[in-house]
Amino acid sequence: MHITQLNRECLLHLFSFLDKNSRKSLAKTCHKLQEVFQDPLLWSLLNFHSPAELKKDNFLLGPALKYLSICWYSERVKVCNIEDWMKNTFQKDFCNRHENTVSGFLLEVCNRCPNLLSLTLSGCGHVTDDCISGLLKKCPNLKTLKLENCVRITDQTLEAVTLYGGSLQTLHVDFCRNITQTGLESVREKCPSVRVSAERSANMIPDSKPEKKSTLEKALRKSVQL
Repeated sequence: MHITQLNRECLLHLFSFLDKNSRKSLAKTCHKLQEVFQDPLLWSLLNFHSPAELKKDNFLLGPALKYLSICWYSERVKVCNIEDWMKNTFQKDFCNRHENTVSGFLLEVCNRCPNLLSLTLSGCGHVTDDCISGLLKKCPNLKTLKLENCVRITDQTLEAVTLYGGSLQTLHVDFCRNITQTGLESVREKCPSVRVSAERSANMIPDSKPEKKSTLEKALRKSVQL
């Protein structure tokens, strides 16, 4: 039996075992397999391992998407996690190449995937509070939000959770150094049903520019003198 003689259900099951590139390659072989590739039922789950993968055309975004994961564990993540004012010219140039890649992709998710249930972001150093807030508003069914090593995430995201995360059941903000204990306590108080994890977050030193640190030190010295 030729593969194209299988019914639609069998073909979808077969495609489900393939990665995105393999699905795209198989879809190019004939019109029938291209139709299977474009079936929304095939794209309820998407996993990405670098920002570069988000720019490919080997997947589909749509209302069927339920589970999304963007996890970047490359050594290059360390560059994105450096405070902006400490980056040298080379590091800034590197970041500029993909600074809006993940945020732009998540904007597409907001507009096209309202039924999203789970989002995991790891090592996405350029994702901002506004980006996550917008997603919480547009994806009201979101039950799981896991953010790991996302250095631009602050207590503003935690506040957005209390305002728009009505369906949220699980919240992880692990290794997000600009999250504070005050923000976490607010979430636990206002959303007691949400399971919160903040490994190495509230105990880490938040980012602050040198001039801000200097001002704070002067204020502390003055208060001590008084």
